[in-house]
Amino acid sequence: MIGRRAGHPKADVAFAVAVCAALTWYNNITGGRAWHRRWYPAVNALAAAAALAAAAAGGLTGGDLGLRRDRLRAGLRLGAVAAAPVAAAYGAAVLTPAIRPVLRDRRVAGLTGSQLGYHVLLRIPVGTVCWEEVAFRGVLQGALRRVLAEPGATVAASAVFGIWHIRPTAEALDANQLATGPTARIAALTAVVAGTAGAGALLSVLRARSGSLAAPALLHLTANCAGPLASAVAARLEHGPDRDALPQLSGWRDSNPRPRAPKARALAKLRYSPYRDESSASQACPGWSAAGVAESPSPENGKN
Repeated sequence: MIGRRAGHPKADVAFAVAVCAALTWYNNITGGRAWHRRWYPAVNALAAAAALAAAAAGGLTGGDLGLRRDRLRAGLRLGAVAAAPVAAAYGAAVLTPAIRPVLRDRRVAGLTGSQLGYHVLLRIPVGTVCWEEVAFRGVLQGALRRVLAEPGATVAASAVFGIWHIRPTAEALDANQLATGPTARIAALTAVVAGTAGAGALLSVLRARSGSLAAPALLHLTANCAGPLASAVAARLEHGPDRDALPQLSGWRDSNPRPRAPKARALAKLRYSPYRDESSASQACPGWSAAGVAESPSPENGKN
């Protein structure tokens, strides 16, 4: 086993189990609260700090957490190599008219330019990527490696990462009116949980090979930000500055707006409001996070 402390196996096991339980509860229960959605970056930044404090109290070192300075360059290098194909794939999708419809998402269509900037510059880097990498590839993986061999620690951490995305996935499906039947919904949830667990395993491998959280964080950040940006650009290329097609994103205003049909008004209710529903979601567009998802219905995630 890797990193087990002699004389304290029960304490190490208890700590690892507690971290697994806390993370499962946090995103699926606390993540759905209105106050958490509203203050998402700040709350998750505090959660990351609390997780690091708990890890230090539990005996985990900077090396256990992937925070050694001498491994930062290796982490950035490996992360860049892993992130480049993701960015290229989104770029190719945007430039290919036949593929652009895959990038459509009502949550992005409801964002103003400033809201989109808030997501890709603050909410995703701080509230999603920093928090999830510290929690999963840092604290959880470090705790599990003290009581399990490396493969077992990776499997366990990845499974928790998949379960972490159950609520966000359900919200993303609702926001985009996908998998509305019970059977289809269960199948979609199962597929996303499995997909995010697999992506979590990839992130764990990057962390283990580089010795740094920088590697998984860079891939996670690229995938989470590329999704909404690609969706926004694709929408502009398809519709141009049409106010009805892009009611918020275009930033264009008409002093005499055309009345909306009842169906259009109904669809508008699904659009994002930063104070109504602040969880991150990417499940409807797999790959928006390095985990393949994030949370919902904000255009990220994550995936959550």
